[in-house]
Amino acid sequence: MQEYRVLSATAILGYGFPMASFEEGLTRNPHLIAVDAGSTDPGPYYLGAGVSFTDRGAVKRDLEAMLTAGVNRDIPVVIGTAGGSGADRHLAWCRDIILEIAKEQALHFRMAVIRAEIPKEEVRQAMGEGRVRPLSPAPELEEETLEQTAAIVAQMGIEPIIRALDEGAQVVLAGRCYDPAVFAAPAIRAGFDHALAVHMGKILECAAIAATPGSGSDCMFGTLYRDSFDVEPLSPARKCTTLSVAAHTLYEKTDPYLLPGPGGHLDLRETKFTQVSDRVARVSGSRYVKSPRYTIKLEGARRIGYRTVSIAGARDPVLLQRIDEITQGVRERVKDNFKSSGIAYDLLFTIYGRDGVMGSLEPLRQVEGHEIGIVIEAVSDTQAHADTICAAARSTMLHYGYEGRRATAGNLAFPYSPSDFHAGEVYVFSVYHLMEVDDPCAYFPMTMEQV
Repeated sequence: MQEYRVLSATAILGYGFPMASFEEGLTRNPHLIAVDAGSTDPGPYYLGAGVSFTDRGAVKRDLEAMLTAGVNRDIPVVIGTAGGSGADRHLAWCRDIILEIAKEQALHFRMAVIRAEIPKEEVRQAMGEGRVRPLSPAPELEEETLEQTAAIVAQMGIEPIIRALDEGAQVVLAGRCYDPAVFAAPAIRAGFDHALAVHMGKILECAAIAATPGSGSDCMFGTLYRDSFDVEPLSPARKCTTLSVAAHTLYEKTDPYLLPGPGGHLDLRETKFTQVSDRVARVSGSRYVKSPRYTIKLEGARRIGYRTVSIAGARDPVLLQRIDEITQGVRERVKDNFKSSGIAYDLLFTIYGRDGVMGSLEPLRQVEGHEIGIVIEAVSDTQAHADTICAAARSTMLHYGYEGRRATAGNLAFPYSPSDFHAGEVYVFSVYHLMEVDDPCAYFPMTMEQV
């Protein structure tokens, strides 16, 4: 085999894709249909709560097209980070959708289901053996933090996926995965260069985001050769350029030349980007460097309370210029009102129109427009306590007196009634660490089933 062809359907399962693009990819006879189904980007809630951040109906739509095409054409279908976060509940959720589609479409195939959730006892043992270390800026993992963590997953590398394919799986449903692994593993299994396969997977895992104009809801095609790989969007409205592909190579990286992953890293210092045609970019020169010890990344989330939110707007130019003074005054009033209540809480004000996006990193600290949006957020140990603090802050800010204020009818405009919303449980990432392992497959148990 001199080339290995991969169809990447969409940036994340459930984001959708035009059927015209998908069908164009099928005309090129891919050896693999693959998709990354999750990410930590939406935050820790979905891992901790065990729910998907993508809609079930949207996921089913994407999966139905991929499974029907793959099974009927005898093309392997590989899905990574099932359910968005890849823990056991996410894996079961996505498996149910696959079984539903198989029944409705009368599909028959052999499926491997690979778990990625790690029991706390396993992590605790590794901690005791000195095999767990933090990824900056995470602190050292403490026993109390581990015990409070709701779920812990590990990013599997290529090895568990290769094992599933070796055992005859036509569909691989994997828990938490290193994003490029679902694209790279089958190609490496077929004998292609490790570095180029992983680098191509790095581009394909976000599908057409690496094209211009970019889109996470469109397909991308990759062709891996012995000394390079080509990437091309499957919509005629897009193209891959050396700039767009090089830019995506830098995506989500702290070092422009090194891309770490399970068991090693890509060295990109000699990587070259070449424009093959108006729509196709070629990549060559990437190298893979094995780590002295194989490590997998652990991700865990713990609940810290409940959130209540109130959304408001303001356009009094005096208020806009005094907004920091006003929010600080509201904080002090609320603190004084509940100082004897025993309620522990966090009270946050996010100001859109000034620094709502970048926060303290925003270099332009003055309000330049004629109005602002204000998100009042209270987090406490119970929903009732969060309600109490948010309501107090909202009502205090609504009628807060400040120098230069002329009207007394209220400072805030509320787009909704009721003005306060239950946002439910609040989670934070509590485990963000590397764990040394002897066997890349040991923590990723697999079951095989005939669907």
